[in-house]
Amino acid sequence: MASKLLIVLPYTLVPVAAATIGGAIAAWRTPGPRLKSIVQHFAAGVVFAAAAGELLPDLVHEKSLAATIIGGSLGVAVMLGVKQLVKKASEPISLIAVVGVDVFIDGLIIGIGFAAGAKEGILLTIALTIEILFLSLSVSTVLSQDNASRGRLMLTTLGIALLLPIGAVIGAVLLGGLSGFSLATFFAFGLIALLYLVTEELLVEAHEIPDTPLTVAVFFVGFLLLIVIEEML
Repeated sequence: MASKLLIVLPYTLVPVAAATIGGAIAAWRTPGPRLKSIVQHFAAGVVFAAAAGELLPDLVHEKSLAATIIGGSLGVAVMLGVKQLVKKASEPISLIAVVGVDVFIDGLIIGIGFAAGAKEGILLTIALTIEILFLSLSVSTVLSQDNASRGRLMLTTLGIALLLPIGAVIGAVLLGGLSGFSLATFFAFGLIALLYLVTEELLVEAHEIPDTPLTVAVFFVGFLLLIVIEEML
């Protein structure tokens, strides 16, 4: 167990640092509505690529219909439950809750990846670092436009980022031995959670102002960038 932690934890510091940087950027220079939309489109594209490029192929590879249905249903139930819990809260609370769930799941995925092999774990860490950087920018932008103090903004993004190493430790130590039905159930759950973040949070926020060809294109830039990085590695 100790050896797994020594391998996984140093790599998780990279996305944590990226999230902290993203929060600091938005804290010191509040993006306007147009830049906010661009950042959220880009983040949505990256998250969608992580779902399509990492989780979906692994889920299909397991070839378990029952696990897909059960895990997918659990994912829908959990994400809708989170939405109901924060329904009466302000806009930033809703986004923070969903992004927090997503980052925790990202950590689980990284942990499982390292349990399967160092190369796969490193690849996942690189891909998800880009995702988390732009997610933190997105959250920080929403908070700054809600007149949050710089201290609150930085603490919030750091708190969200720390969910990743927590998830990675759990993924490597407790879930690393999953296979077959159990692993497919987790993949299906994670896939739904990521897609929910894209469709019900990031793109909804991004579309609060009218789209332009640039903002639409940025979504696909984010998607293709992550796919290209995965192909290169």
